[in-house]
Amino acid sequence: MDPSKQSYLTKKVISIGVVSELTGLSERQIRYYEERKLIFPKRTDRGTRKYSFSDVEILVEIANKMEDGIQTTELRREMNKHKDREKENNIKKSMIRGQMNAHFNRKNKPL
Repeated sequence: MDPSKQSYLTKKVISIGVVSELTGLSERQIRYYEERKLIFPKRTDRGTRKYSFSDVEILVEIANKMEDGIQTTELRREMNKHKDREKENNIKKSMIRGQMNAHFNRKNKPL
């Protein structure tokens, strides 16, 4: 994706300290969720973690579910299911767009 067209929600520009302040989680908790493959920060050339506002929302959701007693393995499974559904929906949308384009291209061709 062209970085200039990226939504402010997905740009990874927030440091772990600011994420900690926004979420109420410790930096250690945030790193733990990364270790458990629940969150994926970008790393700068010097290894600094950078997060997006979407990451912040995901971390708050993770923390709430952890408070409710849900294990990290279950959270990861749930997140993977969501990603799989999202991929399937994107494939379906793409197929429908292709069918619509084919239909309109046929309809607009001169006889």
